[in-house]
Amino acid sequence: MTYKTILVHIDETERSDLRVKFAAQLATKEEAHLIGTAVTGVSRFIYQDGNISASDPNLMIHLKFLRERAEKAVASFETVVRQTSLQSFESSIANDEAGGSIGLQARYSDLVVIGQTNPDEPSPSVLPDFPEYIVMNAGRPAVIIPYAGDFPSIGKRPLISWDASREATRAVTDALPLLKQADLVQVAIFNPKKNPGAHGEQPGADIALYLARHGVKVEVSVHTTHTDVGNALLSLSHDLDSDLLVMGGYGHSRFREMIMGGVTRTILESMTVPVFMSH
Repeated sequence: MTYKTILVHIDETERSDLRVKFAAQLATKEEAHLIGTAVTGVSRFIYQDGNISASDPNLMIHLKFLRERAEKAVASFETVVRQTSLQSFESSIANDEAGGSIGLQARYSDLVVIGQTNPDEPSPSVLPDFPEYIVMNAGRPAVIIPYAGDFPSIGKRPLISWDASREATRAVTDALPLLKQADLVQVAIFNPKKNPGAHGEQPGADIALYLARHGVKVEVSVHTTHTDVGNALLSLSHDLDSDLLVMGGYGHSRFREMIMGGVTRTILESMTVPVFMSH
């Protein structure tokens, strides 16, 4: 598997440039096409139904403001990308909120790069559950960049959270292009005795062999924790100086409401390193 189309959500925040730099660097390595998409936050259904009236000056001023924000994000995206050696890229503006537009466009991409929700920086175009929505609905793996922290490298020292589940399997498979480029991949298994049938006699041996056959340099560690696994995973990533956490995303959606598993929710709320997540 390779990434040939990478989608990155762009906006007017400072963290947008960090997402673009990572996406552009990865696209260059993969010889991929990069798409930077900004959203206005105006539902596409309003345009389709013709419910926007030019006679309402306040509404038109607000729509112009939203459009200008998106245009600034596009201009910044193009400036950042042109400073790299990436040759194949494009930008676009979607009249919709981020979940709907990025979620749909992601289905025509191999990987989507988005940002963690910052509760102190609300956006008119991005709903608070945006990362959860993309992971659960896009059908594509997502790299989620935290809203705080510096990350000189992303993916040189990944940490895989392995529980032998379908979601974790999907994440490992989707992340293979990144894992193959890593200096060393750590695989962490928490409380394997809770599911002995999935892990076998030697927890981690099978997934390590699978990765090794793909040319991935890997080490396995087994841990027992009586606290929240999500927090234990974040603590381990700090101890190992990991620069990417690879894991399955657990949960489901009920209409727009995201009902997430405990570990997934903890990571999305408290991540301290970029997270590669698949559902």
